[in-house]
Amino acid sequence: MKKLRLILGDQLNATHSWFQEKDDTTIYLLAEMRQETDYVKHHIQKVVAFFQSMRHFYTDLKDKGHQVLYFEITALDNPQNLDQLIASCIEKYGITKFEYQLPDEYRLDQQLKLICSKLTIETQAFDTEHFYTKREELTDFFEGKKLLLMENFYRHMRKKHHVLMDGSTPVGNQWNFDADNRKKYKGEVPVPAAKKFGTDIEALLSQIEKAGINTFGTIDPKNFDWPTSRGQALEQLDYFCVHLLRHFGDYEDAMHTDEKYLFHSRLSFAMNSKMLSPKEVIETVVTHYHEHESSISISQVEGFVRQILGWREYIRGIYWKEMPNYSTMNALNNTNKLPDFFWTGQTKMNCMSHAINQSLKDAYAHHIQRLMVIGNFTLLTQIHPDEVDNWYLGVYIDAIEWVEMPNTRGMSQYADGGIIATKPYVSSGSYINKMSNNCATCHYNVKEKFGDKACPFNTLYWNFLDEKKEYFKGNQRMGMMLNLLKKIDPEDLYKIKIKANEIINNMDSY
Repeated sequence: MKKLRLILGDQLNATHSWFQEKDDTTIYLLAEMRQETDYVKHHIQKVVAFFQSMRHFYTDLKDKGHQVLYFEITALDNPQNLDQLIASCIEKYGITKFEYQLPDEYRLDQQLKLICSKLTIETQAFDTEHFYTKREELTDFFEGKKLLLMENFYRHMRKKHHVLMDGSTPVGNQWNFDADNRKKYKGEVPVPAAKKFGTDIEALLSQIEKAGINTFGTIDPKNFDWPTSRGQALEQLDYFCVHLLRHFGDYEDAMHTDEKYLFHSRLSFAMNSKMLSPKEVIETVVTHYHEHESSISISQVEGFVRQILGWREYIRGIYWKEMPNYSTMNALNNTNKLPDFFWTGQTKMNCMSHAINQSLKDAYAHHIQRLMVIGNFTLLTQIHPDEVDNWYLGVYIDAIEWVEMPNTRGMSQYADGGIIATKPYVSSGSYINKMSNNCATCHYNVKEKFGDKACPFNTLYWNFLDEKKEYFKGNQRMGMMLNLLKKIDPEDLYKIKIKANEIINNMDSY
């Protein structure tokens, strides 16, 4: 039997059981394809990161004695799509069995099922051996339950995998230290310089340009700073533990105009491409915490573990539970178009300017920038979730549909009608002012609701509540804000709505 094993660009798991065996009858297949670069417009750093990581993975497999076929983006014999690629390799190498690891994107899962249904040889799908959970585990856990509360799933995961547990009791005697993870950063402690790798990617960049791939964003061809090999990813993990973990939880939700990374790990790309597994990341972080309990508090490490063991696994479970219907949900019937400044960063709103420009420059923004600045704005301006989805999927280096879509369409845009979030994550400018220093130097006044200098978030917030009040009238968590809405003087509310309508129709002027 001669086997062909497909490895997708986000399946770079060097510890997978596949690689325990080496023989002349197994050929591994990796390919850079226009199919994957063109289904949405991507940030150039995202394309570079995946191609560079795939090439490192290919080299590592070859060095370990495996037979590997690799198709670069400009290869003349690269058909640029999975169907033709698999068919041609099967014919050329006399393959008698085709194997693949289960994709984490629904579209690829469907495509590979269809490909296999047409093949005349034996086929088999394998688990990626990456996540703590199987695809259906969350669905089974919540069977018969009305609310899909992440906290319940998170506690289940902590107990099942015995993470930060002292017997049946959580370390620190409480499950969640989220209340301690909301400090505003005021320079109290210095932020260590970000770990940088300075990779020269000029040759790869030239190939991408030659291939004619349509990208956006900026990149430094001589100094690419993201980890693109397992070795670099492990270095990044070690750097986070030694230099950043001790303050991660405190400033997890903070934003600062001079500190784009603060104490965040920047491990999401390495994990989502599977160069690192969530289990080894958590075990490394928890071990480091136990070795340094005198200088690292439980709230720092629990906040980090919750993001991975709780939220990351939860989001993946929601994706597989709700797809394919999830991709078309638009519960609030939002229809507006994304403004042009999402591609240029040219806006007078300081928080949006920093978050958008950082995203375009670095293919990165942390979760509060994504949720409570950019996502908040797109929901308040009632932009169609398809538009928001495509931008988030394209701009962020770690954005793969299984993790991006539920976070964007669900958590951020409430397009799923409350499957993930029990209320929409919207706020006026006061939250942004509370968690950042953006407002201090903004063109607009965060304390004003009316006039040319009024913070657009203030006007848009009350307009959104008024526009959607019928939808949310039965939502207990929205009760307080809807009651406050009722207390606004009708004349003032009229002014707010006129101004909000002007903003929505002229977003690129703000």
